[in-house]
This record gives sequence, C-alpha cells and structure tokens, in this order.
Amino acid sequence: MNNSDVGAYPQQTSESEKLNLKTKLAFGAGDLGPAITANISIFFLLVFFTNVAGIPAGLAGMILLIGKIWDAVNDPIMGVLTDRTKSRWGRRLPWMFYGAIPFGVFFFLQWIVPRFSSSASVNFWGLFWYYVAIGVISQVFYTVVNLPYTAMTPELTQDYDERTSLNSFRFAFSIGGSILSLILAKVIFDKIADRQQQYLVLAAICGVISVLALYLCVWGTRDRIIAFEAKRTSQEESAPIPIREQLKIVFSNQPFLYVIGIYLFSWLAVQITASIIPYFAVNWMRLKESDVPTVLIGVQGTALFMLFVWSALSKRVGKKAVYFMGMSFWVIAQAGLFFLQPNQVSLMYILAVMAGVGVSTAYLVPWSMIPDVIELDELQTGQRREGIFYGFMVLLQKFGLAFGLFLVGIALQASGFKESVAGQNTLPIQPDSALFAIRIAIGPIPTICLICGLVLTYFYPITREMHAQILLQLKERQNKTEMEQ
Repeated sequence: MNNSDVGAYPQQTSESEKLNLKTKLAFGAGDLGPAITANISIFFLLVFFTNVAGIPAGLAGMILLIGKIWDAVNDPIMGVLTDRTKSRWGRRLPWMFYGAIPFGVFFFLQWIVPRFSSSASVNFWGLFWYYVAIGVISQVFYTVVNLPYTAMTPELTQDYDERTSLNSFRFAFSIGGSILSLILAKVIFDKIADRQQQYLVLAAICGVISVLALYLCVWGTRDRIIAFEAKRTSQEESAPIPIREQLKIVFSNQPFLYVIGIYLFSWLAVQITASIIPYFAVNWMRLKESDVPTVLIGVQGTALFMLFVWSALSKRVGKKAVYFMGMSFWVIAQAGLFFLQPNQVSLMYILAVMAGVGVSTAYLVPWSMIPDVIELDELQTGQRREGIFYGFMVLLQKFGLAFGLFLVGIALQASGFKESVAGQNTLPIQPDSALFAIRIAIGPIPTICLICGLVLTYFYPITREMHAQILLQLKERQNKTEMEQ
C-alpha cells in the first residue's frame, strides 16, 4: 500500500491515541450480527427442524453436529488466510465487507422449507441434504465475518487498558444482541400464528440487522485500521513462517495456553449452566416454562451493566484482579444453586443477578488478554499473526463446549431422566435420581470449572508492567529498523 492510498481517507489516527466513542461503538456493532444469529440458532434451529421441517430429532441433531464440526475446523484456516491478506483496507475489513451479505442470506436460507418432490421419502432426504449444505455454507460465512472481526482488537489499539474498554463495548453489543433476539422472537411469535412464517420473519429481520451492523463496523473502524496497516506495511517484515511452524509457535506460547484454559473453563461453566437452567427451573424449582427467559435475562442484563463497571475498574486494578472479583460473585452464586429448595424462588433470582456479575468478566477478561499474547509472539518472532491465535482460540472453545454438553446429556440419560412424549401437554415427573443429576450439573460442576479458571488466572504471567516492557521492546525494534532504512 502506498502513501496515496492512505491519503485518500481523512481523519486517520495513530495507534497510540485513545479510541474515540465512534470507533468503540462501531467496533461493538460488529458483534451484534453474529450474536443475534448464533443466539437464534442455539434456541430455535433444532425445534425448527423437528417441528416445522418434519425432520426426526436424531437426523436434525446430525445436521447441527456436521455444521458445528465444520465451523470449528474452518476457524484456523480463515485465521491464516486473513493474516496473509494484503489490502489498503487492512487484512480484516475486506473479508467482513464482502462476506456480510452472503452471511445474512445463508442464515435466512436455513429457515425455509423447500419442497423437492411429491414423494415423502424423496422430499425428506432432499430436506436433510439441503439443510446440511446450507448449514455448512452458513458456518463458512459466519467465520468469514466473525473471525476477522475478533482479530481486529490489537490493530485498533495497543493500549493495555483501552483493549479492555474496547472489549466491553464489543460484549455489550453481544449480550444486547442476545437479549434483542429473544425479545424479537417473543413479539413475532405472539403476532404470527403460522409456525413457518414465524421463523421466516424472525430470520429475515435478524439477517438484515446483522448485515447492517457489520457494515457499520467496517465504516466506523476503517480509518483506524487503514492507519495501522500503513504503519505495519511500511516496516520490513521477516520471511513468512510455514503453517506447521506457526502451530508449533502458537502452542509453545505459554501465556496463550493460560488464556485458552481460562476461557475454556469460564465458558464451559456458562454453557453447562445455560443448557441445564430450563430443567432446573421447571423440574426442580417448579416454575413455568415461560419463566425461564426471565431468569436468563436477569443474568444477561446484569452482565451487560457490569461490563462497563469492570472495564473502568480494570484501569485501576488490572485484568487479573477484576477477574478474581467477578468470579468470586459467580462461584458463590453457582455453588448456592445446588442448595436451593423449590420454595426459594426469590433467592434464585438473587443468585442469577450475582452470577451475571461474574459472567461479564468471562466475556471481558480472556478476550482482553489475547492481544497481549499476540504482541509477545510478535516480539519473539517478528510477525503479527492475530488470525491464527484467534482462530485456534475459537476452535478449541467450540470443541471444548461441544464435549461439555455431550457429557451433560449422557449424565442426564444415565440418571433416568424422562423425556417428553410428542404431543403430550404435561411434563413427566422426574425421578429423584434425575433431579439430583440436574442439581449437580447446575451447581458443583460449573463451580469446579470456575475454580480451575481462577487457578490459571493466578499464574497468568503477563501483567501490566510486563506488557509495557513488551511494547517498549517492540518500539525499540521499530526505531532501529527505521534508522537502518
């Protein structure tokens, strides 16, 4: 990229300057689309396959499994591709710009029910392979827009505290998008009687919002990214490292392994709790099924508010201290759920709010640590490889969470949990063994995960002072290179 390319865009800023509110809001908007579409898929896609498209639950689960495996596999591939992209708009923005519309389109195509034949058996298998194909392609474009987006953080700022603030905006939009998707679903389902039309309208609205949010992110961050790219490409880069060697470097980066562990344990606790809360609320606490979203919104709403509290506090005490404070609330709340009795509904909501205080640090802190790890790698190798670090972070997250949920399902089945019969209006009474398994899954298991995350955080080596030394050494190397040129 030459100087004329950079000069074509006004208001470019130095990476050492503080981020303005416009840039932070635009960056946060980039996570709105993936959050909305992922949340809708998690809650409703399986129900859509079985109750609207008429696909048996086993094959419907197979469709989701194939998509999930492919989604995890393509993350590191996309990470390497974005790291090697050359454009005057940087390495990330072109992928988001050109991938936004296909991302929205293929998300929508998952929610239609095409007719392939008048023969029921032929049409059934046509639907199965249609959803497999659309699901795989949809996951590709999800990665195309989402992974470059997550890798943008260290390119927007190198300031230790600004990264925490930037991620607080990102996850505010992420949590807000999740809440918005639930509100949209409730409104649409109340207004439209036809089930297929419900999902089509919901998917169309969410798809449009997602595309517009991604373009807002590209527009609002481009000046900052272009300025970073101009500086990066003006420096002499060392020869590219082969992919096999890159993988070796990534997994020999000790701080990165700590961050992976912290993130996996935190989100394993989140995912296990999210999957078991409906069973806990209905079968143990004896609430109505319609009360479950209220509990979830209590957690998410508190997490949304606390993101900004923790972001401000981290500037005073650092990321590790904030993580310990938030997790302390969460551990108490999570462990307390095991001891709740069916008549203690008010206490359950109090514990939900306490859990939300800690959940916000699971969003904020690990993702704020990753850019620090990337700069340590740059100091050691002479190359910036954000894409591959973020790619493997997401890959390991998806494999880890899938394994955790698999274990929860096996445990419920082994405990004698009784599934509902199709068309049955009343839920079956669960045996004591199943109720005990539900309480174990919502209390001790997530609590153990959170404690493991706390131990890893204690030993995480990159402090504020160490990060300042890393940046100083990178600056000295840059000045030396400029003098030699």
